[in-house]
Amino acid sequence: MESHNLLLRDVPNEERPRERMQHVGAHALSNAELVAILLRTGTVSESATRLAQRLLKESGTLRNLADFSLAQLTAIRGIGPAKALQVLAGIELGRRMSRTALHEKPIISSPGDAAMLLMEEMRHLQKEHFVCLFLNTKNEVIAKETLSIGSLNATLVHPREVFRSAIKQSSAAIICAHNHPSGDPTPSREDIHMTERLVEAGRIVGIDLLDHLVLGDGVFVSLKEKGYM
Repeated sequence: MESHNLLLRDVPNEERPRERMQHVGAHALSNAELVAILLRTGTVSESATRLAQRLLKESGTLRNLADFSLAQLTAIRGIGPAKALQVLAGIELGRRMSRTALHEKPIISSPGDAAMLLMEEMRHLQKEHFVCLFLNTKNEVIAKETLSIGSLNATLVHPREVFRSAIKQSSAAIICAHNHPSGDPTPSREDIHMTERLVEAGRIVGIDLLDHLVLGDGVFVSLKEKGYM
């Protein structure tokens, strides 16, 4: 049961993630060590770090762990409701942190700026999401909207939906992005064709499509940089 916790004095020095974080910083810790800090304690038979390692092994990847429900977490031996809620709270805080930048009107000066703004929110999604960033004349992001959510492998969006929203936001320009749930951002033929249609529609209505990004798991492709627009 969760009340039978392994005491800190019984844990080897190399398995004390809070002490390591205090001395070397969070950036130096492994995924398991960071999850162990969220778990706080282990069980009667294993430390928090070893419990975190097993949790990550059972979830497969951090990406999968981000989609775990309370029921899925508590089904894992050694993870009670308190530990599960601590993990879920940490994941949700990370998601909210990735969204707060939009309230600061970030300036987009490169494809990397746009990718950084969207990556953490979109890299773990299990379906394709088509998202638009709406920019003013200073290239500041004034709004963001998810225009389409597709199946596991595909999403469909029509240029009229994109530019209807752009006009509503009084945008001077837009940047479109969608994720590939596979984690591989290589553009498909459909991605390229969609980009060509969006560029043409933008010319007609007088709102520039600055770029179309395909986001993978920590990596992205700019269709503008690839010469498709």
